[in-house]
Amino acid sequence: MYLQTTRYISLLLSERVDRTCVQRSKKMSTTGHTTTCHLAPTGFQGETLYQLWNRPGRRAVLTEMNDGSVNQSSATRVWIPVGAGLFLVALAVSAVAVPELRPLHFLQALIYVAVAILARRRNIFAYGAGFTIAVAWNCLEFFGPHLMQAGAVMFWSFLHTGQVQHLETMMVPIGGIGHFILMIACLTALFHQTTDTKQWWKFIAGGVLVLGYFALIVAIARPR
Repeated sequence: MYLQTTRYISLLLSERVDRTCVQRSKKMSTTGHTTTCHLAPTGFQGETLYQLWNRPGRRAVLTEMNDGSVNQSSATRVWIPVGAGLFLVALAVSAVAVPELRPLHFLQALIYVAVAILARRRNIFAYGAGFTIAVAWNCLEFFGPHLMQAGAVMFWSFLHTGQVQHLETMMVPIGGIGHFILMIACLTALFHQTTDTKQWWKFIAGGVLVLGYFALIVAIARPR
């Protein structure tokens, strides 16, 4: 895409408009020396420029630039950081409410910081890590101790009564929402990458690595 655009610009700049002056009379006459300048037909007239600008290939290049880059940017530059940032807020609030969770949540936060940074560079490993940790954590909290449901009930009660109960539990559905955003954004960013058979193994490898890291930090930093 970049080479096509560069080639198009180079074609525009390489064309020249040559003006030649045709001397009507080489000898001095009584009327004096008369010279008339004409625009030489060098192949770059206004009509040629119009045709070049509206050629079929140009629209395809512009369509690829607009559609692909916009979709890619919205996923990697907006929604992945939004999902990761929302979960980081839930981690921070929970760590403030329960000091024993601070070491674990600090190490866990490194995952989302790395995913957000690497995703801006269109790193396939980051997409796999972000998607996998989001699915694993949401499934753990939803089907395990059911903290997702309990936190949603407490949050709803807070909206009606204004009373805060178990702030760390209330943050679980907030983190779950951030994870749902992260899941969709990572998949969207992956599908808008150029087709490559190596992408899926990178995506899976990123998921395996993040699960291994998550299991390790839970084993060494969870509250006793």
